[in-house]
Amino acid sequence: MDTATAEWTADDEAADRRSGRRRFRTRCAALLFAGVSVVVGCRVADTDAVTPVTQLLAFLPWLLVPTGLGLLLTLLARWWTGLAWGIAVLGLLAWFIEPYGKSVEPTGRPVASLRVLTSNVEFGRGTGPLVEAVRREKPDLVFVQECDPGCEARLGRDLADSHPHRSAVSGGGSEGSVILSRHPLRDADPVPGTMGMPAAVADVDGQAVRLQLAHPMPPLPGQTELWQRELGRLREAAARDRTTPAVFAGDFNASQDHAAFRRILDAGLSDAARLAGADRTPTWPARTMPAFGAQIDHVLVTEQFAAHRVRFLDLARTDHRAVLVDLTLHEGR
Repeated sequence: MDTATAEWTADDEAADRRSGRRRFRTRCAALLFAGVSVVVGCRVADTDAVTPVTQLLAFLPWLLVPTGLGLLLTLLARWWTGLAWGIAVLGLLAWFIEPYGKSVEPTGRPVASLRVLTSNVEFGRGTGPLVEAVRREKPDLVFVQECDPGCEARLGRDLADSHPHRSAVSGGGSEGSVILSRHPLRDADPVPGTMGMPAAVADVDGQAVRLQLAHPMPPLPGQTELWQRELGRLREAAARDRTTPAVFAGDFNASQDHAAFRRILDAGLSDAARLAGADRTPTWPARTMPAFGAQIDHVLVTEQFAAHRVRFLDLARTDHRAVLVDLTLHEGR
């Protein structure tokens, strides 16, 4: 083999390697874009689809990471069709990451202030830290999920003076839930569910306020229909009475990127975190905060409420952050 032939062969081999790398990068980018496109497509179609799309929708903003990686690979591969695909996906993600729901301020006269706290105490393990938080923050209403019999007994003992009124669905493990109140309560029918979702009507300075604790089943593989059904019952409860001020609070096991949750908002509720400009602050899983998570714990209110401040409290021994919201109740229209 002469020198010219050897050089030609070496150049050929180098070109083949470059071509192989481009093909590999193109395939990887296509796989990333295809996966993200399925999830984004379901968001566009206003459906929660099936596992694993349902679960991935909770982490929609984090899909910016594989989309960005795919765009980098398309540039390295010089795959211009893929670049256009990636930019389209990126634009849709940016659009849907925007806050969802109404943000109109009430126009009536202010009649009362309310501080609301909701906390999932993970099978009762976070009860002690929750009691400390309640004593420190002094909320008027406390919504507690996964409150087992030990949790319920301790709340009744330690917070009897500050929150003498309660509505509860008792149960072990994740099934028990409690609403605690400084204001007098009268009974209301709970929303049926696998886990307890008690309801009550509070007398807030002479104004009736409907209270509903939310804790539907999570969208576990094979149980997404049950999750949708229980969120649907919460939507029905919200739509049942649009004239009485209401607070729906708890672990919804859903984010604003889930169609079933958006339908609850469309029934006449607004997310207090959205009103206060903190709609994408993660609440679960608390052990990966602040690097990674989704906002699935919410305080939802009717149009008679304004939300002035929302805080997310890190409580020990639970996998959820508590949500603390300052509200003002206004006269209805």
